[in-house]
Amino acid sequence: VQLQASGGGLVQTGDSLRLTCTASRRSFVTRTLGWFRQAPGREREFVASFDFGDDSSHYLDSVKGRFTISRNDAKNKIYLQMNSLTPEDTAVYSCAGSPRGGARTPSDFPTWGQGTLVTVSS
Repeated sequence: VQLQASGGGLVQTGDSLRLTCTASRRSFVTRTLGWFRQAPGREREFVASFDFGDDSSHYLDSVKGRFTISRNDAKNKIYLQMNSLTPEDTAVYSCAGSPRGGARTPSDFPTWGQGTLVTVSS
């Protein structure tokens, strides 16, 4: 399965964006789909994930209450709704797939899509 992230752009502080991760096909091997981000000069970090095994979602503490991950099975998509954006959210956002439930670290995700750049101006 191939993944493609889209929806990034340039926004101002306080604005919202919705990122979309599209899978090339439905995969019964993928248990978890996650969003990661990497800002310039920083390591890639986990942002949010959706576990298809128990329909649970998980978030980085700093985005809880602002970001929401959701799914659209019919379209093989997951979304990341990002509200109240701040300059600290500026990064390249990528989606990734893992066969493991509860996966949170990049090394747990063997499948990655190209990222989409989110820039939040102050």
